[in-house]
Amino acid sequence: MTDRNDQQGAKEASMRDRRTQAAWAADCAERVLPYFEEAFPDDDRPRKAIEAARAWARGEICVGEARTAALAAHAAARDVAERPAACAAARAAGHAAATAHMVGHAPHAAAYAKKAAACALTGR
Repeated sequence: MTDRNDQQGAKEASMRDRRTQAAWAADCAERVLPYFEEAFPDDDRPRKAIEAARAWARGEICVGEARTAALAAHAAARDVAERPAACAAARAAGHAAATAHMVGHAPHAAAYAKKAAACALTGR
């Protein structure tokens, strides 16, 4: 029985870690969201992805819902590819939501947030 209890405990800890990473990724993406929203105020796909990442982190939605929001944010990024800061901000949001599917997306949210800020500083 101890092995089973140990495995369950590890599984629960892993899920907590994924939820924490998703919340962190959402924080990263939200910091650069204005670069997208100021340029495209009528497109809420990146904002909805950030909301989905947080909702998943709180256990309020399933992975599939978060993944759908992630794909929509990435579609928004493709739609605004000519505006690098906005595009990178949308990518950050997409990766934040995708963290629900796979924790490896979280660092990409941070990297795209950094890219969005750098592009904004250089006027791109």
